[in-house]
Amino acid sequence: MKPVVLAGGSGSRLWPKSRAALPKQFLSLTSQNTMLQDTVMRLDGIRAQDPIFICNEDHRFLVAEQLRQKGISHSGILLEPIGRNTAPAIALAALHATKNEEDPLLLVLAADHLIKDQAAFHTAIKKAEVLANQGNLVTFGIVPDAPHTGYGYIKSGNALDVGFIVDEFVEKPDAVTAKSYVESGKYYWNSGMFMFRASRYLEELKKHSPEIFEVCEQAIDTETPDLDFIRVDRNIFTTCPDDSIDYAVMEFTSSAAMVPLEAGWSDVGSWTSLWETAEKDDNGNVCVGDTILENTNNSYINAEQRLVSVIGLNDVIVIETKDAVMVAHKDDAQSIKNVVNRLKSEKRPEFEFHREVFRPWGSYDSIDNGSRFQVKRICVKPGEKLSVQMHHHRAEHWIVVSGSANVTINDNTKLVTENESVYIPIGAIHALENPGKIPLELIEVQSGSYLGEDDIVRFSDRYGRAPSQT
Repeated sequence: MKPVVLAGGSGSRLWPKSRAALPKQFLSLTSQNTMLQDTVMRLDGIRAQDPIFICNEDHRFLVAEQLRQKGISHSGILLEPIGRNTAPAIALAALHATKNEEDPLLLVLAADHLIKDQAAFHTAIKKAEVLANQGNLVTFGIVPDAPHTGYGYIKSGNALDVGFIVDEFVEKPDAVTAKSYVESGKYYWNSGMFMFRASRYLEELKKHSPEIFEVCEQAIDTETPDLDFIRVDRNIFTTCPDDSIDYAVMEFTSSAAMVPLEAGWSDVGSWTSLWETAEKDDNGNVCVGDTILENTNNSYINAEQRLVSVIGLNDVIVIETKDAVMVAHKDDAQSIKNVVNRLKSEKRPEFEFHREVFRPWGSYDSIDNGSRFQVKRICVKPGEKLSVQMHHHRAEHWIVVSGSANVTINDNTKLVTENESVYIPIGAIHALENPGKIPLELIEVQSGSYLGEDDIVRFSDRYGRAPSQT
């Protein structure tokens, strides 16, 4: 068995925590680990090969770093040049997995799901393995505990030894229909998790969505290694249709089977779902961070940076980050996506980035700014180096707070240590490296007529980033 972890997606309904550059699968929302880390760690005890991960190219270093933090090995991090939904993503994984004439069972998991009962999950996996070894394409149907209108449903057909034949997949229903589904006992929530032999998925994909199969086959034929990552041909993959595995394969195959799963599952699709699945106090509240509540009930309060107090409100969601505050009624939490779309259309940075931005070499936190200046706190991991670069519109002052820095300015390199500073004029070719054993922390003061992150001419970079990336 080879797990395939789908680590794409934007998680826009969990804004302002989840953003384009750091979506929910890379956040610690349901435990001390990130959701990606929990997805892999809950497989402990299952005999399986190292997982394949599939992610957006922009998130590749986040995946690699979060796996490194937990000592998780992998058999490849496949990079999608552009998002094309789950059917092509799984096709890339299946084609990659069968390149060495192997044909593993693929356990397809989303990187952003919550599963509380690990033992029940493992039991369902073993049942799915039986059906998948018989040639079925198996999905996991969540036993519903309420008539939820936010999930698609799977209708069970005739019973099998350890599951059911799938009778049909149905779209997200209205409230009345959802209630009838749950009362019938024949409908299950569509979890978006699957198991099948790699060759069987490719056979059914070729039969029902031949264009996706052909494009993915061509793209994987040109795969090339890049550090920890596997790249496929961008020009070829861009021509692939955008389609989910449900629409491309599962709704049409005659080999669809389902294993029921009752394990405290949630897709964590909204702040309301986080409130529903978390432990609550005597007033029905869920509080994270520094909070004070007075006469407040059935609410979710998450404070990241500051004290948040809520008085005299019921059924609300309050999320505070370093640069944004979001307040919503629980019944209208789905409308957060409309706010995110407005941020995107207005090209506001809060759509994509947090105030603190993570890079493969470390991170930076934009702590102050004005019309012609910006102040950042920069942290560089031991042994890491920023790209060799220059700026057309800004000069920079670096003040080392802790650690030591090798600073190159044009043809000169010198060691800068704690309480020392250095000045980089406009147009100077420069680089910053941490040669030490502890993190390098420094304050950067930028000044100039334009301070955007795209004012970079990059000459060399050990991480293989494009010129527009920082």
